[in-house]
This record gives sequence, C-alpha cells and structure tokens, in this order.
Amino acid sequence: MENPTTTRSSILRNSLILGLFAMATVGMIAITQQGTAERISEAQRRVQLSALNEIIPHDQHDNDLLADSFTIDDRQYLSLTSTQDAYRARNDGAVSAVILPVVAPDGYSGRIELLVGINADGSIAGVRSVNHRETPGLGDRIDTTKSQWVLDFNGKSLSMPIPEQWAVKKDGGQFDQFAGATITPRAVVKAVYQALNYFDEHRASLLQLGEE
Repeated sequence: MENPTTTRSSILRNSLILGLFAMATVGMIAITQQGTAERISEAQRRVQLSALNEIIPHDQHDNDLLADSFTIDDRQYLSLTSTQDAYRARNDGAVSAVILPVVAPDGYSGRIELLVGINADGSIAGVRSVNHRETPGLGDRIDTTKSQWVLDFNGKSLSMPIPEQWAVKKDGGQFDQFAGATITPRAVVKAVYQALNYFDEHRASLLQLGEE
C-alpha cells in the first residue's frame, strides 16, 4: 500500500509544478499581448501619419501634425462614437487647415473611418480612408492604393458644388459611383459633406484652437 504521506507530497509537488506552469503561461501571454498591442499601435500611428501628410503635404505646413492635435467628440455631423484626435496644420503659427476624424456609419460592410482635411477657407484639402471593411475590388476603391476616386473631393466646399449636387450621380449628384457598388461612395460623399457642415458651424473655434 502506498504511503499516504508520499501521496500527499506527490500531489503537492504536482500542484506546485502546475501552478508555476500556469503562472509562466499567463506571463508569456501577457508579454505577447503587450508586444502585439504595441506593434498594432505603432502600425496605426504610421498609417495615421501617412494619411495626414497625404492630406496636407510637408511643403504646406511647418508644424508636426501628430503633435498639434486636439480632441473632438461629435455624433451629429461626424458620427463619432468616442472622443478622437483631430489635427491642425499651421504656417508661421497660424492655423491653415484642420484634419477631422469622420465616420461614415452606413458603408456596405459597416463603418468607414475617414480623415477629412479642410482648409481655413472651407475648401477640402483632402480625404483619406483609414479603416474599413468594404468589398475588395468594389468598395475598397475609396483607398488611394486602389483608385483615385477620393481625390475628386479636393477643392470642393459647401457651395461648390451646390448642396443638391453633394450626392453620387445615381442620386442626381456630381460624384461618380463605383460599378456594382453604390452604397460605399454614397456613404463617403454624405460623410464628407457632413464634415464640411461641422467645420462651417465650428469654424471660429477650430481655427483658434491652440493659438495664443
């Protein structure tokens, strides 16, 4: 018959080994998750910076766009569900443009996250998509890597075209839709137009943010 003391010692030893193994596993998972989160964050930062500098090229501002940020939270026009960063472009200290985070909530495959740059005069400096799940080969033409479609927003404003023309051609507007995909461009056109309305309503405060 096995000695009870030996049995208890064996159980204790095995429990201790399992406990140490579990602690080591948890620690490794935590370290891996932290490293992964940091890599994802850095990748997102690079995408963000690339988009910012595409909207407002280096030769059109003399400040660090990422560093010259402010928080914004608007559901009515920008469809934001949480506070996000917006950015200022400056020349000699004066705000020459702002870059706003905008969400098109009604894309074909869900939310389309955009950055919309608006010059101080109310014209669009540029539009870039930064996150979406639109169909490859169709809705993903909102990416400049796939199509130049978003460049058609450059220079547009609330008055050019007139409000009735801020729609895709299928809806009687000025902007092209995609062959086989109307929902995506329709959602983006609407979101960009709403961003212009937000800028128009908050122009004074947006252009004065951070100024002395």
